[in-house]
Amino acid sequence: MKIVVVGGTGLIGKPLVELLRNAGHDVVPASPSTGVNTLTREGVAEAFAGADVVVDIPNSPLLEDEAVLEFFQTSTRTIVDAANFAGVGHHVVLSIVGADRMPDIGYMRAKVAQENIVKNSGSPYSIVRATQFFEFLAGIAEGTADEMTVRLSPVLMQPIAAADVSEVLAEVATTTPTNNTWELAGPEALPIVELGRRVLTKAGDIRKIVTDPAVGYFGGNVNDTSLTPGNDPVLSHRLATTSLDEWLSRTQ
Repeated sequence: MKIVVVGGTGLIGKPLVELLRNAGHDVVPASPSTGVNTLTREGVAEAFAGADVVVDIPNSPLLEDEAVLEFFQTSTRTIVDAANFAGVGHHVVLSIVGADRMPDIGYMRAKVAQENIVKNSGSPYSIVRATQFFEFLAGIAEGTADEMTVRLSPVLMQPIAAADVSEVLAEVATTTPTNNTWELAGPEALPIVELGRRVLTKAGDIRKIVTDPAVGYFGGNVNDTSLTPGNDPVLSHRLATTSLDEWLSRTQ
């Protein structure tokens, strides 16, 4: 099976490419660094020729609202056009749990736009909405910190190890399209402030960690149902096995 992984050199994509290759598939890691650019369309037709599956996991280099929306709309339309032309039989998309429940966050609006383009493309698809990755928890904490204090929300989040996401996507990419959306999360939901505390403590960070409901999440308003699975009655969900403590023991 020929599988194109758009975003195949990133955090999720690189191990995904390795997993698929080890399983015997012909895998194309598609990214600007490999000569495939879904914004300019450079190298896209060549990469998609003869492909059976495309896994759509690029990330925007810019986070400003208009820029991130433009990125996902342009990239996804390029992928859809190339996939339809090449006769690709399965378009797998990695999205975000709760994206449609957080409309005041620009990145979430962009992911919903991406999902809608794929749903309306006419091609068979599977959309996997994952929760936040353990690997980004330290960055989230840093975004609300100063030299002495880290302020984090008490809202629940159910993060997941990036490696678990790669493993699940490898499975999805090699099975029948669902033409549906479902959720993927880690095994436990904890307050963001507690997640930040564990990660920063493990890293030896001595700053004071303060619970502050006003900080929200990336500038948006969230509650205990925003960042956890199982809160949309239409969507099924699946839990990965790696806990935060297990991940911390392996990576730091």
